[in-house]
Amino acid sequence: MGSETMRKLVDVPVLHKFMLYRTLTNFYLIGRDKKKTFWRLLKIDRTDPNELNLFEDPTRYTHEQIVELKKWISRGNQEYSGLRAETTCYGIIGFVKFLGPYYMLVIKKRKKVGEICGHTVYGVVDSQMIMIPYHSGETRVAGSAAERRYKKLLNMVDLSKNFYFSYTYHLMYSLQRNICNTERGKIHDETMFVWNEYLTHGIRRILQNTVWTVSLVYGFFQQTKCLVSNEEFILTVIARRSRHYAGTRYLRRGVNDEGSVANEVEIEQIVTKEVPEDQKIPMTSVVQMRGSIPLFWSQEATVLNPQPDIKCKHHMHSQNIGSLDGNYVATQHHFENLKQRYGKLIIILNLLNEGFLIF
Repeated sequence: MGSETMRKLVDVPVLHKFMLYRTLTNFYLIGRDKKKTFWRLLKIDRTDPNELNLFEDPTRYTHEQIVELKKWISRGNQEYSGLRAETTCYGIIGFVKFLGPYYMLVIKKRKKVGEICGHTVYGVVDSQMIMIPYHSGETRVAGSAAERRYKKLLNMVDLSKNFYFSYTYHLMYSLQRNICNTERGKIHDETMFVWNEYLTHGIRRILQNTVWTVSLVYGFFQQTKCLVSNEEFILTVIARRSRHYAGTRYLRRGVNDEGSVANEVEIEQIVTKEVPEDQKIPMTSVVQMRGSIPLFWSQEATVLNPQPDIKCKHHMHSQNIGSLDGNYVATQHHFENLKQRYGKLIIILNLLNEGFLIF
């Protein structure tokens, strides 16, 4: 049942490629499916500088119909230079607002990095940030020093390195969960492994779907073919970094109040065998995760002590200053979360040299 379910999901009609057009008052994003059998339209208002106003046309257009629609929109805006092509893209990363106008982030270039049971997985090659409003006042704010600084900080996140997505496969989930979870229309973008969850919150709330957006998973993806006893297998390794409590090693350690550990990574190894379409796909998947020790702890690194002791400490809860976490509530939250994600059978390996643990 599992492999048959996975193959059926490949045929679910989704939008793969988009053309963005603009008039003075609106952006028009036209998306089509992979086989070019239907086209959809999303209108983005450019007149309100403070709000994100979107309208999704429920119609599925044919190629001839979408061509006529573009002509009709262009004629209606002839006084303001008509309908002009802005860019080609492969999905919306999200919308963001700093001090002034809203910006839309889109995927400009993508590359195929592999397949999972017929589902294509892509890596982001290039992205683009597009300002939405046309008002001159918002243009002045967009050019201010503070606004430029915030934009620069966001652009420092290099989406061309280690960000992956798929149109038909929930890459934020393991193979087991993809096979068992066949619910359609469910919002998956709020999981811990989708790094653009905040950026897509507005459009998902307005449209109540994820047709126009992609879910970016940050980590690692590598796929190769292996020959064992004259039989060919496909080995896939996926590493998913959690967006919760992430940061540099010396600034993020231990666990937070919610039970999220610092720099958690889920590593999945998938082995499949290529077979004809009328046969079930032999597959196996092993999942492991690593993260910081789920306690409140610290290290004081110095030049004279390159391997400092690990000191456990009682955490001062932000909502209840002065209380101690003597019952290890945050640690309990962490393991309850693991049980919800992976089930009750969890094997824990302690890689810590206990000689350096100080309470």
